[in-house]
Amino acid sequence: MLFGIPLSELAWLAVALLAAGAVTGVLAGVFGVGGGAVIVPVLYELFVVIGIPDEVRMPLCVGTSLAVIIPTSIRSFNAHRKKGAVDMSIVKVWAVPVVVGVVIGGVIARYAPADVFKAVFVIVAGASALRLLFGKDSWKIADDIPSTPIMRAYGVLIGVLSALMGIGGGQLSSLFMTFYGRPIHQAIATSSGLGVIISIPGALSYIYAGWPRAAQFPDVTALQVPLALGYVSVLGFILFVPTSIWTAPLGARLAHALPKRKLEVLFGLFLLAVCSRFLISFF
Repeated sequence: MLFGIPLSELAWLAVALLAAGAVTGVLAGVFGVGGGAVIVPVLYELFVVIGIPDEVRMPLCVGTSLAVIIPTSIRSFNAHRKKGAVDMSIVKVWAVPVVVGVVIGGVIARYAPADVFKAVFVIVAGASALRLLFGKDSWKIADDIPSTPIMRAYGVLIGVLSALMGIGGGQLSSLFMTFYGRPIHQAIATSSGLGVIISIPGALSYIYAGWPRAAQFPDVTALQVPLALGYVSVLGFILFVPTSIWTAPLGARLAHALPKRKLEVLFGLFLLAVCSRFLISFF
């Protein structure tokens, strides 16, 4: 036994987290996301197995996801930037508003029930998937990025929703940029930059949000998962990070090698699968 969990279960959990980390890194590079849309459902299933209570399971998944995204998104962003595909002007305009939105999302996480996190996942992932699978190039709000005040408002919204989903903002910002006439490859590459400015304040917000909840569940060590800080599982972070960092550049190379439509379809199917998983969990 270690941390109150049989060693056999811990060994299985470690292998599963390492494998999931490798998949997360590839997806982070391919889709310009920090991998949160993969991390959250994977952690959700694993935490079910080891008996994490439903009241804290989803926010614990989201907070851990944001922590894992920190190194993954940095690696993915650097890989895309070396290819010259990142529009840094957009990243700079969004930087402060996105952080403000993330902090707001962290405050909401402190008081919101678990179903709120799932609902945000379903709505955002579903909308993104439908746009990518069935949308056309003619589906645009405008041919270019809007004015700075509108961009900042979008940035706050992206920050709030990303904090509640445990993502690096890739799904949301990619959807936004394609609606404003940016090519999918550039949208994905630029979105990778948001992961860096979302994940760090996001993880800190979830440590803060989960700290008082830990006192409500004293029966098992530290929020009923080994080595947890508030709503962030240190164990999950440690095991996800090595393989996700290692495979992120591979995903970035795949993204630039794939045709535009194939990349859109793959991204759409991926998001639809995530959306379906959490929709089913409501019943």
